[in-house]
Amino acid sequence: MPPTPLNVPETLARIVAGVNAGEVIFPSTAEMALKIQRMLDDPDCSIDQLAHLIQADPLLASRVVAVANSVVYNRSGQAVSNIKNAVARIGFKTLRVLAASIVVRQMESMAETPEHARMARKLWERTTHVAVLSHLIARRLTRQDPDTAFFAGIVHDVGGLYLIARAGRYPGLLEGGAGSLGAWFEGAAAELGRAVLNRLNIPPNAMQAIEDMWRGELAIPPTSLGDTLLLATRLAPVDSPLDVLAGEGRGSAPASLDMAADADTLSGILDESKEEVTSLIGALYG
Repeated sequence: MPPTPLNVPETLARIVAGVNAGEVIFPSTAEMALKIQRMLDDPDCSIDQLAHLIQADPLLASRVVAVANSVVYNRSGQAVSNIKNAVARIGFKTLRVLAASIVVRQMESMAETPEHARMARKLWERTTHVAVLSHLIARRLTRQDPDTAFFAGIVHDVGGLYLIARAGRYPGLLEGGAGSLGAWFEGAAAELGRAVLNRLNIPPNAMQAIEDMWRGELAIPPTSLGDTLLLATRLAPVDSPLDVLAGEGRGSAPASLDMAADADTLSGILDESKEEVTSLIGALYG
């Protein structure tokens, strides 16, 4: 007798309910990054304290130095090699982004099958593009705070990574062809994302931007943090593997998005900032 087919909507609802009940599981290696997030919430936090803590986490330490030496943050061309100077250069807001990026990326390690691990890597690759493009668009077009946009881009699809990490417990959930995860876009994506983000205590302005992104209504011209994030998700050259499973892959062409800008078109901004984008993606993804 063949096995009973997996009920995707019911399974997604069960995963969401578990997160809302406090059953969310983060990798143990992400605890240091979460500790840094908590330290950053302390108004008396110092660079010396942060540098000492960051040095205990080689992955975060390497990311902090790499980002500090990227084209975006190293305008002088003078490389830094120690954590204290790197933190001083990028600032506490960007350090919060990098700490969040470690938590998000470490979900990759929770994938239980080779195929799920491949999907997690692809989704993290897309996430880095969205985050860097959000930072760029905030600076050059929407005039929003770039660090907040950067943070929102890093965490915007943490629900998707969490789903991939948990999928091994539900055989068949992510194994179908294109369109097999269509129910994911009937509310479950936002529900799961919202539940995980709440467990990470995401700041309200970043949370609102992600809520606006889920609604998918882009203002012309774009001005808000939500517009910033939505543009970045549409411009990112890497599709989410979950979008592909839902039959929603966008491909690599940002079709008809130039209307979102006036004379200073999006394509012009991207061309002018190609080196910045490449440098920061490399620092974040490498």
